[in-house]
Amino acid sequence: MPDYFGVQWKKSSYTGDNDCVEVAMTVDSVGIRDSKAPAAGALRVSREGWRGLLATVTSDAGRK
Repeated sequence: MPDYFGVQWKKSSYTGDNDCVEVAMTVDSVGIRDSKAPAAGALRVSREGWRGLLATVTSDAGRK
């Protein structure tokens, strides 16, 4: 698991009370984790991959 020790995790403003996702930004990657189970680990993606993910989920194609 990538080392996200000391990195500030931010909870998504679009999640409800039960489905919370947290994101942590580093210089070269983005960590994504379940706020209800932070010790379970984090998914690590490149910053470029994160931009691609956001572009997809906010596009019309990502909403289908």
